[in-house]
Amino acid sequence: MKSSATDKVLKKRRLAERTPKPKGAPAAASAAAPPPAAAPAASSSGRAWTVSLALPGSIVDNAQTQELRSHLVGQVARAATIFNVDEIVVFSSDGASPAAPQRTDGSVFMARLLQYLECPQYLRKAIFPMHPDLRCVGLLAPLDAANHPRATEQPHLGEGRLQGRPLGVDRRLPAGTRVTVRMPSRPGEPAAVVPPREPREKLGLHWGFSVRLAKDLPSVWSECPFGGGYDLSLGTSDKGDSDWLQGEGFRLPAFKHLLIVFGGASSPSPSASREQALFDLYLNLCPGQGSRTIRTEEALLVGLAALQPHTRRAGAS
Repeated sequence: MKSSATDKVLKKRRLAERTPKPKGAPAAASAAAPPPAAAPAASSSGRAWTVSLALPGSIVDNAQTQELRSHLVGQVARAATIFNVDEIVVFSSDGASPAAPQRTDGSVFMARLLQYLECPQYLRKAIFPMHPDLRCVGLLAPLDAANHPRATEQPHLGEGRLQGRPLGVDRRLPAGTRVTVRMPSRPGEPAAVVPPREPREKLGLHWGFSVRLAKDLPSVWSECPFGGGYDLSLGTSDKGDSDWLQGEGFRLPAFKHLLIVFGGASSPSPSASREQALFDLYLNLCPGQGSRTIRTEEALLVGLAALQPHTRRAGAS
């Protein structure tokens, strides 16, 4: 009896294998769908140090169309998110050409798009009114940062905007305030408003970046929002020190607030002016380049990738 039952099972399996599957049929159950991408992992120790990025808004002036200008800013925002930049300073350069008629100044345009892209998607409509500069933002790649939760996630930290009488939070704040909140652990409890730096300092998460405008390069330092200012500033240029990558003993000095400054095609070269004295270090982040020029959005990816192991070591020391 057992042998007969086994034969029937084997016949059914062979028959199923010979039966042609209709077009569009789903794959076999053994080919399981890949699991959804995980959210950015939190560090167990947190991160007390910060990285700030300064660059001229004039880099968008060479882009011929609104789409290209927007795409360039999107590349800057993506690079800043990938390498955990906490602050972006957009400064005006003396050598920049005036904005064309019917065109927003490059620094203002860049700052507006950076702020829009950094904001979580579900808050953008409430915070940003319609503006011609935002016409092409739908073409840009999302940042996918930790403060941009996905529909399938249930984060214990989030962001919101208070409307009318603030209900469900543990303190009274002006209506319209954008806040970072810690979700309640039990139903009925209010969400706790926390400083925006808490996800970084306690969990090591990259919780977006702040954006500010500076009227010139020295104002990047004089208007620094951190107490004590930037304790380490780094200038970048193809005329900077190219030997730092050759030796294995190179180390950045320990810092708490690091500033990295990138130039642009229309920016004055710090190597040829007194502005070079503003920096503690002046480095060529891509020695031996094949092209005569490296665009600023390209230099961001190359330079931040080269510096990342050094900034992690110096910031944590």
